[in-house]
Amino acid sequence: MLNFFRIISLTEGCSYLLILCVSLGFIGRDFVSALGMAHGVLFIVYCLLALIMTRQKSWSLRALLFLFLSALIPFAFIPVELFLRKQQ
Repeated sequence: MLNFFRIISLTEGCSYLLILCVSLGFIGRDFVSALGMAHGVLFIVYCLLALIMTRQKSWSLRALLFLFLSALIPFAFIPVELFLRKQQ
């Protein structure tokens, strides 16, 4: 389950960067609906998995807040990956 959470975390972080590239104009606006839908689904799955994994692994509230806040900050999926690797 932890490996699946790592994959979702990396995918969600990369999709967030792609959304930012669209808003900065690096990627054409033709892909906004597809990228937005994919990122939204990944974000919801990530948040649910963060809750599940926190309960399953008995992580602290601080770890849960770290996981939630990292979903909102660009490039924060990298420290999450390091945290999850340490937990594995």
